[in-house]
Amino acid sequence: MKIRRLWLIPLLPPFLLLTLLGLLAGCGTLDEKQRGWIFQPSDRSWWGGESAAQGMSEVWIDFMAQEHDDAAGTPQPAKLHGLWLAHPDLSRRHLKLDEAPVLLYLHGARYNVVGSALRARHMQELGFSVLAIDYRGFGKSTAALPSEASAYEDARAAWDWLARQYPDRPRYIFGHSLGGAIAIHLAAEVSDERGTLVEGTFTSIPDVVSSYKWGWLLFWPLDRALITQKMESIKRVGQIGSPLLVVHGSEDSTIAPALGRQLFDAATGPKRFVLVDGGTHHNTNTIGRPYYREALAELFGLGAAVGTSGTLRSPRQASR
Repeated sequence: MKIRRLWLIPLLPPFLLLTLLGLLAGCGTLDEKQRGWIFQPSDRSWWGGESAAQGMSEVWIDFMAQEHDDAAGTPQPAKLHGLWLAHPDLSRRHLKLDEAPVLLYLHGARYNVVGSALRARHMQELGFSVLAIDYRGFGKSTAALPSEASAYEDARAAWDWLARQYPDRPRYIFGHSLGGAIAIHLAAEVSDERGTLVEGTFTSIPDVVSSYKWGWLLFWPLDRALITQKMESIKRVGQIGSPLLVVHGSEDSTIAPALGRQLFDAATGPKRFVLVDGGTHHNTNTIGRPYYREALAELFGLGAAVGTSGTLRSPRQASR
């Protein structure tokens, strides 16, 4: 297993052991361990995040959560913490319907929303006003062990908040890595998004595990059904009603580019696949901004259009 595959490094060996134990002791502990390993919730920030977050506004989103671990099963009050970065265009008067778009940013595992502040700034440079949130269990949001279901609910709560605040602005969904699966689910669930963007994401958690050197051990002689947090984007991407942009770094050793391509292939609507030459799981958003500009122009009408092949390897190739 390559060292750079950080967010699932703790997953395989203990996962194999606890899968066996789960068969004997029930699936409760197994489910909790999977949630911890997959999300790795924390209050840690990525290097440089604090500096990039300076000047951003804090946002608090209160809602009644249906997805939680309380045995009573009744709705519980929950709070999400977010960072808001407005684009200068948002304050202009007499905006046209397609101007000053706003974007919901959904981050990946391990780091809090501050760790995604630099990516949020990159998206602002592309013309978006950005709301980036922490799921429950991350940062200052309600303390809880996140799950696939609770993360989906958190994303929906943030989306509804954004719609209430900016009902007349075009709204987009963005997800990085694990957040890409949450973005795909949200886009398949709602009907008022203008577009969906995902970067460094995958088809499903079982597919990610299987793509690793020893991942096949997880499924022999056991069954993929033992994974409780499947995040099967491959089954939902065809339900998205808006244009879809799938971005992946060619050197991503955390999530194989082939998984991003498979996700793109399963989408049925307007779409673009962008392979950023030399991009890794962590720097694709930085070095890939020219790629983003070209793809956004074609898919969402933000500037001059590019080719119509559906796949984009570089700005230079796109302009041919």
